Amino acid sequence: MRLRIFTEPQEGATYEQLLAVARRAEECGFDAFFRSDHYQVIGGGDGLPGPTDAWLTLAALARETSTIRLGTMVTSATFRLPGPLAISVAQVDQMSGGRVELGLGAGWFEREHASYGIPFPPTAERFARLEEQLEIVTGLWRASGPYSFSGEHYTLTDSPALPKPVQDGGPPIIIGGVGRKKTPALAARYAAEYNVPFHSVAETAEAYERVRAVASRELVYSAAQVLCCGRDEAELARRAEATGRSPEELRNDGLAGTPSELVDKIGRFAEVGTGRLYLQVLDPSDLDHLDLVASEVLSQL
Repeated sequence: MRLRIFTEPQEGATYEQLLAVARRAEECGFDAFFRSDHYQVIGGGDGLPGPTDAWLTLAALARETSTIRLGTMVTSATFRLPGPLAISVAQVDQMSGGRVELGLGAGWFEREHASYGIPFPPTAERFARLEEQLEIVTGLWRASGPYSFSGEHYTLTDSPALPKPVQDGGPPIIIGGVGRKKTPALAARYAAEYNVPFHSVAETAEAYERVRAVASRELVYSAAQVLCCGRDEAELARRAEATGRSPEELRNDGLAGTPSELVDKIGRFAEVGTGRLYLQVLDPSDLDHLDLVASEVLSQL
């Protein structure tokens, strides 16, 4: 089981805070630092000082870290054209020495699209665009010569298919969600990893089985959970306040409790085949939270 730190900067975080989290996560021995790709606050706060761009952030972190893996959970296919996205991710992979992973999804938060003038097609079209983006991005990375593609939504003609990522075949693709048909099919075809975000162990296991039923190769199976750990109830309550939920709610819906409680729940995720857990950290200023989980949870895995 590998533990990864997952941040939500649109809820309020500066680049300096994200850099501090990434560096501390690396020092503590976490497997990766991931961030969301959103342009507007989703929770109930003000989101100050405002959003930071996901791939600009990861490019900078690529030069400020040395071993920790970096990625998005997840980039929205509505935000970027597939050709420029392939270039950006390949460049960050080069800048990091081959430590990048690309989570890519169809997009869902309509309000941020309206706020920043980004087209927001109906659900069926967004998934059609996502599938073409997956084909194009991976095709550009793997092409040995000029690359062309003709689809319903995107057309590429004699692309030089450059730059190339450091990682052979390109950075690993992560596809997440709990859709019953389209998501398993896309994961089986394109993904190195399938992720189930914020569901119970039982629901996560059911989603894994839908992907296993259609996958003809081995994938990494992962999950994302809200993190809230405390040495005692007082510390747990203080950290729960930063999430806007009670300790009881988080124990039911996330990875919350004392270190021993977290180890027990992580064990239940492992039993259903989870190989990676993304720990959603909602207070980027609380670096002691990472220290606690590293010393008393990560050390036991």
